[in-house]
Amino acid sequence: MTSELAKTFDPATIEAHWYSHWEQQGLFRPERPDAPPYTIVNPPPNVTGSLHIGHALDNTLQDIMIRYERLRGKDALWVVGMDHAGIATQMVVERQLEERQDKRTNYSREEFIAKVWEWKEESGGQITRQLRRLGCSMDWSREQFTMDPHFSDAVMKVFVDLYNDGLIYRDKRLVNWDPKLKTAISDLEVETREIQGQMWHFKYPLAGGETYTYIQRDEDGNVVLEEERDYISIATTRPETMLGDGAVAVHPNDARYLPIVGKFCEIPVGPKAHRRLIPIITDEYPDPEFGSGAVKITGAHDENDFGVAQRNGIPMYRLMDETATMRADGVPYAETAKQAKAIAQSGNFTAAEIDTLNLVPDVYRGLDRFEARKRVVADIDAEGLMVMVEDKIIMQPFGDRGGVVIEPMLTDQWYVDAESLAKAPIEAVRSGAIEIVPKSWEKTFFNWMENIQPWCVSRQLWWGHRIPAWFNEDGEIFVAMTEEEAQAKAGGDAVLRRDEDVLDTWFSSALWPFATLGWPEQSDLLEKHYPNDLLISGFDILFFWDARMMMMGRHLTGQNPWPKLYLHGLVRAADGAKMSKSKGNVVDPLGLIDQYGADALRFFMAAMESQGRDIKMDEKRVEGYRNFATKLWNATRFCQANGIGASTTLEAPTATSAVNRWIIGEVVEALAAIDRALGDLRFDAAANTIYHFVWDNFCDWYLELIKGQIDAETRLVAGWVLDQILVMLHPFMPFITEELWSKQGSRAHHPLITAQWPQPAAKVDAAAKAEVEWLIALTGALRGAKNELGIAPGAKLEAWCASPSAAARDKIARNQAALDRVARISAVHFEAAPAGAAMQVGVGGDTFAIPLEGVIDLGAERTRLSKALEAAQKEAKALEGRLGNAAFVERAKPEAVEKAKDDFAKHSAEAERLQAALERLG
Repeated sequence: MTSELAKTFDPATIEAHWYSHWEQQGLFRPERPDAPPYTIVNPPPNVTGSLHIGHALDNTLQDIMIRYERLRGKDALWVVGMDHAGIATQMVVERQLEERQDKRTNYSREEFIAKVWEWKEESGGQITRQLRRLGCSMDWSREQFTMDPHFSDAVMKVFVDLYNDGLIYRDKRLVNWDPKLKTAISDLEVETREIQGQMWHFKYPLAGGETYTYIQRDEDGNVVLEEERDYISIATTRPETMLGDGAVAVHPNDARYLPIVGKFCEIPVGPKAHRRLIPIITDEYPDPEFGSGAVKITGAHDENDFGVAQRNGIPMYRLMDETATMRADGVPYAETAKQAKAIAQSGNFTAAEIDTLNLVPDVYRGLDRFEARKRVVADIDAEGLMVMVEDKIIMQPFGDRGGVVIEPMLTDQWYVDAESLAKAPIEAVRSGAIEIVPKSWEKTFFNWMENIQPWCVSRQLWWGHRIPAWFNEDGEIFVAMTEEEAQAKAGGDAVLRRDEDVLDTWFSSALWPFATLGWPEQSDLLEKHYPNDLLISGFDILFFWDARMMMMGRHLTGQNPWPKLYLHGLVRAADGAKMSKSKGNVVDPLGLIDQYGADALRFFMAAMESQGRDIKMDEKRVEGYRNFATKLWNATRFCQANGIGASTTLEAPTATSAVNRWIIGEVVEALAAIDRALGDLRFDAAANTIYHFVWDNFCDWYLELIKGQIDAETRLVAGWVLDQILVMLHPFMPFITEELWSKQGSRAHHPLITAQWPQPAAKVDAAAKAEVEWLIALTGALRGAKNELGIAPGAKLEAWCASPSAAARDKIARNQAALDRVARISAVHFEAAPAGAAMQVGVGGDTFAIPLEGVIDLGAERTRLSKALEAAQKEAKALEGRLGNAAFVERAKPEAVEKAKDDFAKHSAEAERLQAALERLG
């Protein structure tokens, strides 16, 4: 017995009801102890986060797969949880303190962390409520948090084990330093922007007033400049870092500077009596074609310079403190400059010795780095050693959270030997043990992994997993799970100090596929659900998260975390631009859900997700998929009005009529196509298959063809087909399908979320398929011809077929009622048509003539069509000329060229249609 549906489809009224029902009844993970597992871990959103459009895409795709495999009878586990988000969370809580004229440093570490936990309980996790609105069928009963005790224990164990294996070590290297947050940050947290900057060119005088002949040549080797110089010219965008220069480098093949390689030059800033001398060296890094071809080497404040300094044993002098203020510590500059001169001459030094030297001249100490820049430039210019200054667009790194310019900084940090850990994942992808979809991302993966750098895993924060390392008074390190264990290693009398730093958030999230399942405990859950089956991720975190999970999974468990990695693109604005708050083009997924429903947004994401391509946001399409849901709602109401309810069988009912046998075959074909598409992770193909089956085959044709002749067989078939639609569509549109399923009557499988995936146990009936498709083709051709000639769709006409094939006679005889009702052909005469104008329609080798005398004004129609054809041809020709103009194609904005192409195609198609209509009139 069906329950009557509301007249109007209203997503809001059904979504909240069904989600709470599913969750309260434990239907996201029903008890299936003997079922084969299917496992996906959700990329843990930040505890501070809120749902953005990228989350909507990522989670929709995951939910499609989980619901699909759950319907296929598997023990489908979708692991959900949140990341503690060290920097973001600490910032939120610090900002709250500032609003109360308070600050973190007024509290002990333990007191502040307690406040973070308070905030987490009161305000954290907003995104988990928003994921529910999207319809995500996650196992909330096992919701994880990277700071939970069991997870924290796993993180500590991994650090200790990697340290003991020689894969974690402490080193002084260059990091991205955020002066506002006072911590190292990852590359992912750096936002590079184009800004208007300047490039200063300075003279570095040669030591002792020495000179050389500088010769500049053109591409053909002709001398264009020859002069005697007593300096070498360098260019820099950051003059304040000159104070820490350790050398000037030139390319070994740059003939201009060969006479002075190995000599010394003077840094042109600071007290004249204490100017430092630095060597001129050769290295492959400098580009002879860029600037002067000479590069100052400041290894403590530039990534490229760091590499040069390492290769050539150049001292790296740190100039700034944790706030990017010029250092003010240590002895006067005269003393440190003297020590630096000795180091430059001898080349003998230790890293510890270098770090203590403050080479900032006394007049610049304590200045903000940008103020120091102004003073340095002014002082050099006053001495006449500035060659020139040029305005230049530069790429400036900013911290994405602190919002200030990042300073490359040489600091002591903890590092993971990523090169060693990367070997197993590289082999796994190369051998096919891990498949990356789409395959085009493999090249990028190999390029990064085969050139991987040490992974900095320490952060200068309070909130996070505190590094389990202790130092004695001599700086010796003791790594252990607990302070008691560290004390035992150091000796009972040793005074120990724990490392203040915490671990990078990505370090803990790299354990997500197995630590969320109880690892290192060897539980039944871990044994059944690890390795996972699939990871779905944005391509932008391939290296920051996905690759690191591969590394940790292989090293710690001996298994790959999953056999397949699917990388989706970005959701962009309608014009293809990247969404950003500054551009004002960010789309709120919750606003779309409020307006169109979660099902419509989910279907949009699936239908537009084409492998290897980004998605352009298109609200009209979202609205169109809401209309699709409405069409299905109304089709179900039609079924109810005609006594069509729930099916009682999983297999297809027995059918005798052609239209019923045809629609059963269409279910079989659609099901196979969806299975194939989801097996290949072609979400767009799967969504478009079910869309066209529902809209075209079921609603537009099947229901129209059975109107007026709904017998017992047709009720059984129609009810079964609607059930298959609801099951196949459920992974994409869970809310409306569950509502319609519940209203169609009692059945063995209730609710829909835990029903069975279709098993029609039927084949495509070729004869029925041919007959109905012939009928559809004839009807479609007639409707199209009517539309072209301005004939009312409902107008009933008669058709003549002078030489019908035997097959056409049979089909017409069996389907006359349908032709009358659907094609609006009241009669078909098997003889020549009466004399006069007629439109011709061909189907399957048979031609049908429909007389037009008395139906339309033939003269007026010819005139109308001729004028419209002329206009369409004129527009198409103009656009063709524009597109044939190389200057337009090369210089116009890409969107303008695309629009011209689209308009040309549209007007060309219109011209063809109008030409065909004129030809129909004869």
